[in-house]
Amino acid sequence: MTRDETATIGYYVHHVGSGHRHRAGVLAARLRREGIAVTGLSSLPRPDGWVGDWVRLPPDDDGDPRDVTADGHLHWAPLLHDGTRSRAATLSAWLESARPDLVVVDVSVEVLLLTRLHGVPAIGVVLPGRRDDRAHLLGFGVAEALVGFWPRTAGDMTPGLPDDLRDRLVPVGALSRHPVRPALRTRSHGRERTVALMLGSGGHDVSADDVRLARGATPEWRWHVLGADRGTWVDDPSAVLAGADVVVTHAGQNALAETAAARRPAVELPQARPHDEQRATGEVLAHGWPAVVRTAWPEAGEWSDVLDRAAALDPRPWTQWCDGWAADRFADVVLATRDRVSARPAP
Repeated sequence: MTRDETATIGYYVHHVGSGHRHRAGVLAARLRREGIAVTGLSSLPRPDGWVGDWVRLPPDDDGDPRDVTADGHLHWAPLLHDGTRSRAATLSAWLESARPDLVVVDVSVEVLLLTRLHGVPAIGVVLPGRRDDRAHLLGFGVAEALVGFWPRTAGDMTPGLPDDLRDRLVPVGALSRHPVRPALRTRSHGRERTVALMLGSGGHDVSADDVRLARGATPEWRWHVLGADRGTWVDDPSAVLAGADVVVTHAGQNALAETAAARRPAVELPQARPHDEQRATGEVLAHGWPAVVRTAWPEAGEWSDVLDRAAALDPRPWTQWCDGWAADRFADVVLATRDRVSARPAP
């Protein structure tokens, strides 16, 4: 494949949660090694450490958004909303001035459509869950390629997705910001065991009382609580995760990738998300992966047994979920798509 130092790739970053931003940063760092610049496109502020351009988009979810789905044909396009109009105009202006070779969209049906309507090829990031509604089918249908961040050996992460789209979807494996660690079968005995509770930034239904009661019911465990709403957020939780006997977390892709990279057994608590994203992930994890999956936060008296069962799991299957090469596979999809589209003959 050809490499071109003048190439430009756009990366649209959804503003909810941190996984989209993390993936953009990892891909941008990987493509810099090829001499390719990546421009971030998001309503989020420019992340610390981002190298390259960052286009700040106006928000389109403030005020009083109404008629957002266009009768189910779209996911979010509020009528007569200043932010919606300004957001599209800002993206259009960048597409015209930058003339990118390709845009990765993580995630938005509307940005996939807008990009393709400008004649720019797009790659759609596919999240787990049921993505067979009209809007998803439209957005995925116009994408040049589709990428999912789970391994080929996972079960059905996208139930209901039509075969033609499923055949185009490339699972590249879980993408963690942190290097993978050796998979230790067991921890040494004769010491206090530790649990890392990682709640993430995308919202959850775990209250401070839930955590307090669980800690009180498990005096044999020392808890490290990581969460934006607990005042204990850390940008790099890898050392805490690697030092834990068990990780308790939701079933979001970023949290799962970092747990797998740390090679620690898990208690997975799928949270309510659109399109059953985390529920679908939990159903897959419950079959052969090193995780105890619970559909709700356990009662206080259950926690000792839940943690013991998780600690007894063999963490080595995480080496399949996150093997450390997802960034290279992701970059290969981007570069191969760019080269394939540029070589396509005119009709």
